[in-house]
Amino acid sequence: MGEVVNLNKARKARDKADAKRAAEANRLTFGRTKSERQMTQKERDRDAARLDGHKLDELE
Repeated sequence: MGEVVNLNKARKARDKADAKRAAEANRLTFGRTKSERQMTQKERDRDAARLDGHKLDELE
C-alpha cells in the first residue's frame, strides 16, 4: 500500500518551491547595482559603435 500524504503540506511545499524559483529569476533580473547596470549599458553601446564602424558602405 502507498504512503499516506498530507495534501495540504504537499501543496504548500510545491508553492514554496515555485516561490524560490521565481525569487531566483528575479534576483538575476533585478538584483544588480546601478553601477553594474551602467557598466553593462556602456559595454553594449561600445560594442554597437564598434560594429557600426566596421560596416562597409553600400555602393550605389
